[in-house]
Amino acid sequence: MDAKTGRNDNGSEWQPATKMVHGGTIRSQFGEMSEAMFLTSGYAYDSAEQAEARFKGDLPGFVYSRYSNPTVAMFEERMCALEGAEAARGTASGMSAVAASLMCHLKSGDHIVAGRVLFGSCLWILENLLARFGVETTLVDGADLKAWEDAIRPNTKAFFFETPTNPTLELVDVESVCKLARDAGALSIIDNVFATPILQKPIELGADIVVYSATKHIDGQGRCLGGIVLGSKEFIEEKFHDYYKHTGPSMSPFNAWVMLKGLETLPLRVAHSTASASQAADFLASHKNVSRVLYPGRPDHPQHNLAGKQMSAGGPLVAFELKGGKRKAFDFMNALEIFKITNNLGDSKSLVTHPATTTHQRLGPEGRAAIGISDGMLRLSFGLEDPQDLLKDIDRALAA
Repeated sequence: MDAKTGRNDNGSEWQPATKMVHGGTIRSQFGEMSEAMFLTSGYAYDSAEQAEARFKGDLPGFVYSRYSNPTVAMFEERMCALEGAEAARGTASGMSAVAASLMCHLKSGDHIVAGRVLFGSCLWILENLLARFGVETTLVDGADLKAWEDAIRPNTKAFFFETPTNPTLELVDVESVCKLARDAGALSIIDNVFATPILQKPIELGADIVVYSATKHIDGQGRCLGGIVLGSKEFIEEKFHDYYKHTGPSMSPFNAWVMLKGLETLPLRVAHSTASASQAADFLASHKNVSRVLYPGRPDHPQHNLAGKQMSAGGPLVAFELKGGKRKAFDFMNALEIFKITNNLGDSKSLVTHPATTTHQRLGPEGRAAIGISDGMLRLSFGLEDPQDLLKDIDRALAA
């Protein structure tokens, strides 16, 4: 720890669990153990000269909480320690992280290549928002390396994808696709929310930028919205920061404090939820009313070998298809007692989602069919309950 600032370094020699408890800590003169919550919009200066120096960037320090804040800075540094990134900025939500990472980098006439299986709001940003400003998008089959390569144009400036995908749990070969982007002079931007920063390390695999909805597993208890963008110091400070400073998608200090508390238990929660998901996937695969199970940790996943290469475990989510379509899916959901019906994920409570009528309903029947979302598909997000209780709940609902 720096005795002058009270700030820990990122603890590069520490294991992830230790980093999530101690990384990036700033302590005030009071020596508090729990990270302080700096609920302030502005900062006082000792002199007019100090204010001038801060605004010019000649003197380090905080200027305005839309730009930076001590509690948010602790969250950013702790995430950098976990992710292996040089710099980061906390954002108001996961979608603000996605939008800002693209908007700060692209201009009219640029082109993006993106995996076609994306969360609905991500697709809206690519196909509607960016299109208004003259940025074109080509959607490709994320699992097909040749499709990524063939889609590259001279004006391609970014690759964007999520892996595993929402909700089909399809994988993209991070290392290979990021190499294609790098060779083309394009930036690779990855949404890593389903894998969590515990189970997959995109920067180690060659990604330039990683984005998260911290609302999900990082908070882990369904309390606050938040997001984060991580990457090189050059990208964050020279491209991202001005966009962030002037447009204001900043994270609130209170939400950052909640995320810091969430990070302390993230490795434990992800391990427990992943173990529950793995057991449930095996159970579902053997059930007569289930036509298909999608779980990267199972040998029958179409990309199981790739999962073993780039993920340390199968993750806390399972997708499966019920025979009988939407009616049977709804009957199953309505019969559950422990799993709660919602469109969220990554909570301490186990959750169930029907993507066709919620998160991906705007795609329409043909659009959903093209990416493998049937009316009988359900997504399960596993929480912290006892795995045996969850299996009994699933079994009961399947019988219904």
